[in-house]
Amino acid sequence: MRRLPFRRLVSLATLAVVGVAALGSTAACGDDTDAAGKSGPVTLRLGYFPNITHAPAVVGVEKGIFKEKLGSDVTLETKTFNAGPAAVEAIFSGALDATYIGPNPTVNAFSKSKGQAVRVISGAASGGVALVVKPEITTVEQLRGKKIATPQLGNTQDVALRYWLKEKGLKTTKEGGGDVKIVPQENAQTVETFTSGAIDGAWVPEPFVSRLVNAGGKVLVDERDLWPDKKFVITNLIVSTKFLKAHPDVVKKLVEGQVAANEFVNTKPDEAQQAISDHIAKITGKPLDVKLIKQAWPTLEFTNDPIAGSLKTGLDHAVAVELTQPVDLDGLYDLKFLNEVLKAGGKPEVSQP
Repeated sequence: MRRLPFRRLVSLATLAVVGVAALGSTAACGDDTDAAGKSGPVTLRLGYFPNITHAPAVVGVEKGIFKEKLGSDVTLETKTFNAGPAAVEAIFSGALDATYIGPNPTVNAFSKSKGQAVRVISGAASGGVALVVKPEITTVEQLRGKKIATPQLGNTQDVALRYWLKEKGLKTTKEGGGDVKIVPQENAQTVETFTSGAIDGAWVPEPFVSRLVNAGGKVLVDERDLWPDKKFVITNLIVSTKFLKAHPDVVKKLVEGQVAANEFVNTKPDEAQQAISDHIAKITGKPLDVKLIKQAWPTLEFTNDPIAGSLKTGLDHAVAVELTQPVDLDGLYDLKFLNEVLKAGGKPEVSQP
C-alpha cells in the first residue's frame, strides 16, 4: 500500500476565517520588553485542545510542568480550543503567543502571513488516526457509493481520505459527490450518525476512532500504515514569531516544559491518562473515560520530533486533491531551542528541515 496522504494542509475552512488583514498583529507579548526578553515579568498565553492528541499540553498544564519550567517571572495563561482555525485566529489577532495545533492550520498560518507569523518549535504527537467503517465493508471497492465523514472540508483528515481514495482510483468532489460521498461533520456527531446509518464510516482522530469501534465499527485503514516508519505529525507546538523574537528565553523555557511533559507522558502513562481525564473534566464538566483513553493510547506516539517531512507531504497531498495551492515552507521550523534542550538532557537531537 502506498504511503498515504496525510493531512495538514491548508484547510479551506481555515482559509475562510483567517484574513490577510489580521497579519499585522501576530501574537504580542503580555508586557513591554526589550529584544532580549529579560526586562521584567512576562505573560505567556498558551493554547491547546482538551483531547488525547494534545496529551503533552494537557498533562503539562494539569501537572504544573509548564509553570515549573517557566519560573516565577513568567505568568502562564492558558486558552483551550476545539479547532485549529480558532487557534490560528487567536495567534493572528495577538490574543495568543503559542499553541499546540495540527499541521493543517500550521501551514495555513505560515502561508497567509507569507512566512512571517509563526514558527514550529517542537513536535508533540504522531498517529492516532484511522478510517472506521461498517463491519460488512472489507475492501476499498466496497466504499463506492458510500458516505464517509471527515471533521471538516479541507482539514487534515479530509485531505488524507481524499488522497487515499484518489490513489485507489475513486473520485471525490468538494461538494460531496463522486464515487465516495464525503460528509464533513463535527467529530462529536460521528458516533450518532454512524449508529443511525446516516454515514458508513469516518476518517477521524482519537478518541473518536475508539468510540466508533466501540459502536460496532472496524478499522479499515490505520493511517500509521501509510507513512514511513508509521510516523506522521498530528500535533505541533508553534509560537508567534513576534513573541519568539521578543522573548527567546521564555520560548526556550516553554520548550523545556514540552520536553518534560512528553517525558512524563511516556514514562508514567497511567498517571498521564488520569491527568487527561481530570483536566478535561475541569474544562468540559465531564471527564473523558480513562478506559477510552487507554484504548486509544497505543495508536499514538508522543514525540518531540515535529516529523517535518510528513507535514510537507500532507501539503503535497492537499495540492494533489485540489484543495490548496503549493506553499513554500522554507523558514517554518525553528528547532534551535528544542535541540539545545534535548542535547542538555542527553537525548537525540532532531534534524532542522
